[in-house]
Amino acid sequence: MKFVFTDKKVNLPNKVHAYAEKKVGKLDRYFKADTEAAMVFSVEKGRNNVELTIRSGGTIIRVAESTSDMFATIDAAVSSVERQLRKNKARLEKRLRQDAFSRTVDAEELSSFAPEGEEEDFQIVRTKRFPIKIMTVEEAVLQMNLVGHTFFAFKNADDDGSFAVVYKRNDGGYGLIEDDT
Repeated sequence: MKFVFTDKKVNLPNKVHAYAEKKVGKLDRYFKADTEAAMVFSVEKGRNNVELTIRSGGTIIRVAESTSDMFATIDAAVSSVERQLRKNKARLEKRLRQDAFSRTVDAEELSSFAPEGEEEDFQIVRTKRFPIKIMTVEEAVLQMNLVGHTFFAFKNADDDGSFAVVYKRNDGGYGLIEDDT
């Protein structure tokens, strides 16, 4: 597993990066050889934030955690990734390493919630560009859940590669928006 560490507005000692590499490295058993783990560390208002993004082949798993201690935040992020992997085990088995789920993991369920403030105007503050891949609706829903977003844009393999968006509905279900042309 390849590691990329980014410190935003904070200077962390090397022992934090070493600890993160050790903890995230334990997730290596789930993924194939070409896996990259990107970790972004930041401190805001006394809270230690960690964003962990794991890319393995076409699968992307992203979690963000925040606690008062950086080491606890790293542990919480790793636990969240393991929780996502266990939750989507059946759907991910063909994409992950063959023996990924042969051992059981007894991780303590850690989670924290910090509500975000609402934006007052409709100013675009960030633009992301990414390749839109051809996949089935089920794969798009799985990818949306793994990234932790409420929507996901893709090219629908079942509809000749036309543009589509899946989204999470307030009632707990999923919606699909398809191109009419």
